Amino acid sequence: MQNSSKSIEQVFREAYEIGLKAAPTGKVADYIPELAKADPNAFGICMLDAKGRSIALGSVETRFSIQSVGKVIILAAALEKLGFDETFSHVMMEPSGDSFNSILKLDTRDDRPFNPMINAGAIQTISLLSDKMSFGELLEFSRTLCGDPNISLDEKVYASEYQTGDRNRAIAYLLKSKGVMTADPERSVDLYFKMCSLAVNARSLAYLGLIIATGGVDPMTGRRLITEEHAETIRVIMFTCGMYDYSGKYSVRVGVPTKSGVGGGLCCAAKGPMGIGLYGPSLDNFGNSRGGVKAMEHISRELKLHMFDV
Repeated sequence: MQNSSKSIEQVFREAYEIGLKAAPTGKVADYIPELAKADPNAFGICMLDAKGRSIALGSVETRFSIQSVGKVIILAAALEKLGFDETFSHVMMEPSGDSFNSILKLDTRDDRPFNPMINAGAIQTISLLSDKMSFGELLEFSRTLCGDPNISLDEKVYASEYQTGDRNRAIAYLLKSKGVMTADPERSVDLYFKMCSLAVNARSLAYLGLIIATGGVDPMTGRRLITEEHAETIRVIMFTCGMYDYSGKYSVRVGVPTKSGVGGGLCCAAKGPMGIGLYGPSLDNFGNSRGGVKAMEHISRELKLHMFDV
């Protein structure tokens, strides 16, 4: 797996320093007012592997809102509850090439959202669950997948999401008007806002990445949480669609299934298997953690984690 004589600890230490240096060059999200309060200089990396080894550097215990990384959990819940065919009869699995909150192609190319990793796709996917799973059940599912019983709803972030979420409401009503969404739009969007407002940390995201990387089995307990087929589907969609409209370049440069969120989180399901969680709220122009992306470029290159490395 490794590409050099460096230890894995040294590689992660170097990546942490790279990410920490890059963090101040980004910009904290401010279109959701509560997110603007994050420390732009904060940065942390956590790695967990199937053998129980862990590496934690920097702000790994800092709680932040999961934002779009929660779309991975929403997709996992839909696949487990509804199955592959039913889920993907309502949402496609194609890269959009547009920003995460775009509605352009939804109104000009296809009635269905392009994939579950953009807002339209996640809202449509969670609408399928809105009369089958309560928020409490989705919260417990999130805690289980992230190995973190302390995940909770950040009420301030949720209130901020609710007050500023008109574009997401517009997406839901557009889907409803096309007959794609059959559930209640307000209920679906409210559930989506809550899932975006879960308070996680880099360790939580590393655990989530590890579960996906292992094929759905929790290596700490031996319990299967997601079917192997569903875990594979999630990895592929993270690889092709997980980094907004930077997904193509990220797949070439890093090549690790990853999902980002504007709260500053990155969840990576890497070969090994290992899960890597990063936190850096200063974002690039695409809405991805600037420090997180730079750190993952280094980690992937040094440890040969690219999906197509041989």
